Amino acid sequence: MKDKIVKILKGFITPDQLAKRIVLVVVACSFMAFSASLLLLADLGTDSYTNMNQAIANYIGWTFGNWQTLINVILFILVVIFGTDNNLGFGTLANMFLIGYEVDFFSWIWSKVFPVGLFDTMGNRVALMIPALIVFIISAAVYMNAGLGTSPCDAISFIVKDRWLKKIPFTAIRMTYDFLLIAIAFVFSGRLYPVTILMALFLGAAVEYTAKLMFRRK
Repeated sequence: MKDKIVKILKGFITPDQLAKRIVLVVVACSFMAFSASLLLLADLGTDSYTNMNQAIANYIGWTFGNWQTLINVILFILVVIFGTDNNLGFGTLANMFLIGYEVDFFSWIWSKVFPVGLFDTMGNRVALMIPALIVFIISAAVYMNAGLGTSPCDAISFIVKDRWLKKIPFTAIRMTYDFLLIAIAFVFSGRLYPVTILMALFLGAAVEYTAKLMFRRK
């Protein structure tokens, strides 16, 4: 365990152009929070992890930021125990502690800026959802390709693949994982969101395609 912790710590300081990468990750996480708060406002669904955390936070009466930070810390401990140094970095910490509270912050702004009832109509909700979803996908692509680690939530699916289900395609593992989060959200909220289901099916492919366009991958 000691050697593993040393490797993890080295992973935080060894990437090239570390300062620029950290700035990139922080900006990307902020835009992910910005877009996630708009998706929550549109109330048509968001990514499965945000959907689950929002459902649980509402059920227990916590703020979204406080609950997501707690579950992120728990998952982070599991990643340290079962994962590798490749799973962790400054990007992991930025995702853990920034996004939840920034979603709370942006949601507070929207409550002050937008008139009550503005997004009661389906047309306005869809009009808000589409650009928010585009921003979320682009931000996620930037964050995931900064090379500074993944979020604790995302790292879990990689660990399951690497340690226990090596023969199962990663796409199948990730979709099963996402739908498990959706099921948990349904238990706490009693609601299924169409956009959340679509994101569980296609978000990974959309982010990967966007990354190829942005970073000119072959």
